[in-house]
Amino acid sequence: MSHPFVERLIGSIRREYLDQVLFWNVNDLERKLDAFKDYYNGYRVHAALGGEPPLRFSGNDVLGNANIDDYQWQSHCRGLNQTPMAA
Repeated sequence: MSHPFVERLIGSIRREYLDQVLFWNVNDLERKLDAFKDYYNGYRVHAALGGEPPLRFSGNDVLGNANIDDYQWQSHCRGLNQTPMAA
């Protein structure tokens, strides 16, 4: 019963994050996936939840609302590469 939901989650993580971010080792990947988990549950809106983040329905405080106009650039590789990140 849970297989389609797990497949959907893995696909979302891959499309929205792993295909766009570099990581150097296992520790770096774990740190970045933990930060993405906080974003996914606390900031990212979900269509199935009426445009609200999941934390709003779990009784926990929502971390904030994602805003596409509110971002900053994060430098990588000593400034050779930059990627946008939520501000």
